[in-house]
Amino acid sequence: MRIFVLLLPTLMFASVFTQAPKTVERINPTQTTGQIFSFHTSIAYAKEAVVNISTKKVTSQQQALSPFMNDPFFREFFGQGFGAIPQERVERSLGSGVIISSDGYIITNNHVIDKADEIVITLPNSTQEYKAKLIGADAKSDLALVKIEAKNLKALALADSESLLVGDVVFAIGNPFGIGETVTQGIISALGRSGVGINEYENFIQTDASINPGNSGGALIDSRGALIGINTAIISRSGGNNGIGFAIPANMVRDVIDALASDGSVKHGLLGIGIENIRQELQPFYEGHQGAVINQIYPNSAAEKAKLQLGDLITHVDGQAITNAAQLKNAIGNRKPKSTVTLTIVRDKKVLTVKATLQEKEESVSTNELGLNLESITPQLRQRYGLPNGINGACVTHVAPNTPAAQTGLREGDVIIQVEDIRLSNAASFDEAMKKYAKLPQKRLYVYRDGYNHLAVIANP
Repeated sequence: MRIFVLLLPTLMFASVFTQAPKTVERINPTQTTGQIFSFHTSIAYAKEAVVNISTKKVTSQQQALSPFMNDPFFREFFGQGFGAIPQERVERSLGSGVIISSDGYIITNNHVIDKADEIVITLPNSTQEYKAKLIGADAKSDLALVKIEAKNLKALALADSESLLVGDVVFAIGNPFGIGETVTQGIISALGRSGVGINEYENFIQTDASINPGNSGGALIDSRGALIGINTAIISRSGGNNGIGFAIPANMVRDVIDALASDGSVKHGLLGIGIENIRQELQPFYEGHQGAVINQIYPNSAAEKAKLQLGDLITHVDGQAITNAAQLKNAIGNRKPKSTVTLTIVRDKKVLTVKATLQEKEESVSTNELGLNLESITPQLRQRYGLPNGINGACVTHVAPNTPAAQTGLREGDVIIQVEDIRLSNAASFDEAMKKYAKLPQKRLYVYRDGYNHLAVIANP
């Protein structure tokens, strides 16, 4: 029997792989007698600077006078608020905060203390409670500053978050579920995360350190124990931790703290443009440049006064490189109104510089005498309250108990679309309409709620 062996020709090519050095030795960190691999010393001080925050909020809830009023037919015919009386309900929540000064200033997330009637701070390893005063809050960055009357507290120093690197070891410290101090370890998974849809201004540190309910407002620290971020949120389908957590970087925290401490609020600059990323089909028009493309310019805006044009690509703000629309939004929003910025743009394949003086971004309107807070409708509010795109006006974001607004039956998530014969376009237009009809003892409000328009009557306070 003959056996034929077919020899295939050898393919000759240079290897495209680089060989890693051979492993010489594996080290077990526990093999040395009397030594344990630990970060205990690094986190010991930081644990003393993370506090528990508990809040109490009194809300008004509609209670039907008759069970018939719960029938969908009656609700559609008579309206959602007909036959119902407001009842008070107390909501309690838990979160965390970070001491940033020895005399009692504490930073946390805005959503931890938002609309709270009472804020209570408990220090680590203590049962003593302190009632906190709200110094200021900024919903757009989701940060808030509170203060307690205490001295000689351990405070965390802020690191320079611009020096962080993916792969750095980090620790998340908080008080999840109110069970006491909890520390989790991970690494920085990504930097500069935006477009998550959590805050209006986003520049998150992403980490796989477990961040659980109650960790919000707590500290994200590096292996030295310095504060690199404030833990904010997780992405999870189940409510548990899936290794995708987000923290607000320390440099953004520092800027917001300074503004809240001095003014009690944060004023955001406004350029007055609509922007988008460079899609693939647009790339030939900008010859490899990165940035944000202007697709809308609002009348009487800073952009119009600076003679910016549709199709301009903004590549730098004051020399800071811009790679996408989210970065431009953060760069402009983090600058103060009336400040002048130098924009580098690409127009018709030419690189130009333009100076623009920023305007003030419209903030929420608080009508304390009526007992409600109103905000102009943003994409975030539409998502939060399920508002259709065609609905515009002043969105109710808070109703204080025992006020004219509460007695009228207004509630969070309502949209006031008209006052008497004045159609509302934003939150500020509500106050303008109320001033026009100030002499009327009662005013008719047209309110959108759950797919229907309702007519409410509110009395002067």
